[in-house]
Amino acid sequence: MALLLILDRWVYETSLSTVRTILILYVDSNTVGNIASVASVDWGLAVQIMAAASIGSGLTFVPTTGQTFALYVGLLTLHAIICSVNPKVVARLQIPFIVVNVALCFVLIIGVPATTPKEFRNSAAYAFGDFENLTGWTNGYAFILSFLAPLWAIGAFDSTVHISEEATNADIAIPYAIILACSTSGLLGWAINVALTFCMGKDLKDIVASPIGQPMATILFNSFGTKGTLAVWAWIIIVQFDMGVGMLTTASRQIFAFSRDGALPFSRFIYNVNTRTHAPIFAVWTVAGASLLLGLLAFAGTNAISAIFSLVVAGQYFAYSVPITARFVGSNTLKRGPFSLGKWSKLVAAAAVIWMTFIIVVFLFPTNPAPTSATMNYTVVVLVYGGRHWFTGPVQTISDVDVDSQDTRSDVKGENDSTQEKSTA
Repeated sequence: MALLLILDRWVYETSLSTVRTILILYVDSNTVGNIASVASVDWGLAVQIMAAASIGSGLTFVPTTGQTFALYVGLLTLHAIICSVNPKVVARLQIPFIVVNVALCFVLIIGVPATTPKEFRNSAAYAFGDFENLTGWTNGYAFILSFLAPLWAIGAFDSTVHISEEATNADIAIPYAIILACSTSGLLGWAINVALTFCMGKDLKDIVASPIGQPMATILFNSFGTKGTLAVWAWIIIVQFDMGVGMLTTASRQIFAFSRDGALPFSRFIYNVNTRTHAPIFAVWTVAGASLLLGLLAFAGTNAISAIFSLVVAGQYFAYSVPITARFVGSNTLKRGPFSLGKWSKLVAAAAVIWMTFIIVVFLFPTNPAPTSATMNYTVVVLVYGGRHWFTGPVQTISDVDVDSQDTRSDVKGENDSTQEKSTA
């Protein structure tokens, strides 16, 4: 919630009055991106569970779209129930799941090369130098489209900010936490991909067309066998399940903040905290409902449901690009905090906006140059909505303060603590 308020206020104060409201709506496409994150994580989880069922059946079970969607709805419902309980309960689950996630990465990095049969092992020349294009696009464009998976995995750079109100020395700790999270994720993800590339064999079409229905599970099946794959895959499912809880928590808080500003239909209804669980239950179930609707794309085909993955990246990148651009292009009185890139700020900002703009355009294209209704990329359809008809700007909930003054920050914290104590009482 804090990040959404900061970005909205940032854009509102640095943009021209004629466009500031609509720009803030596009900043809040981060909310759309996070809803798509919930949908993509839970859909991926449903596919993973079905892959486990296929492996357990000796590859005789092939799930239908209807069966996968039914499981997807069940997972969304379960996640919504969990996120409707006291937030402290959800918070306690994060540390053990982080430990399991990191441990699982090392299991894959070490275990896959150690157990893969010789017929599936590849040379360094193949792993680092071979390129196969299974799309209808040119090799160069197909290479760019392949960025979707890693960019989806290392997305949601702002997630750390959502706990800034509970962090010590947040104005310095949070920026470093963002850098650390992205760098470690990138490093571990790269190592896993290298291990898989050395151990997946050379028949990529067979991996994609496997009755298991999940390429990663197919590669692990070839390396670990049935029992080994199910043992490792069970932990992958557990980690993915926790990702769903985390993303639904994040998206519901953004919906809650967006509703505070009256930017959604039924905002007064959604902007409500349950007095017993202290959770924004209506926001939680609103996100779950919106994610369920996105899941209906599965019935339009595999490429259609893949749009929710590109929507995650496009929505978040658009939301990040607008305030970065407004910061340097618009007229603003914002002052630097204790963490700053200094003279590199403008160069980094320009490179970031150019890159994100390029990727947004790329991910709006279908994976086939001659798309049909089943292979069309529906990302752009989901990004368009009409909040501009009732949204008038962010609601300011605290008075203007001098951000450079440590005493002022302490006073504001004291006022907020007092207010919280009164509302609790």
